[in-house]
Amino acid sequence: MTTLYGIKNCDTVRKARRWLDDNNQEFIFLDFRSDGLEMKTLQSFAKQIEKEVLVNKRSTTWKQLSDSQKAQFDGESLGTEALETLLNNPTLLKRPVLLSGKNIVVGFKPERYTEIFA
Repeated sequence: MTTLYGIKNCDTVRKARRWLDDNNQEFIFLDFRSDGLEMKTLQSFAKQIEKEVLVNKRSTTWKQLSDSQKAQFDGESLGTEALETLLNNPTLLKRPVLLSGKNIVVGFKPERYTEIFA
């Protein structure tokens, strides 16, 4: 089963959802804000996705973090403190995150979705 993670009012998430609907792809949508995100899921993301791809350092939320909070993201991988910060601030995650079979994709590009669901 395909799962799409994101935030309902994000334009990119809307485009991904529309593409999946228009291409008759069944999926479950989980909103980071209203449905929450489990640490186990976030740890799985962090193992499979480079932190530079997963963490949105251009977001308003990132800009509002203190220097010490931002420093949590300086290591090679995301540690427990950084993951806790992501759980508490889900808008720090780039979106959408698509899980389909063995594929995990951050962001939305119609060409990539076409490849996955071909």
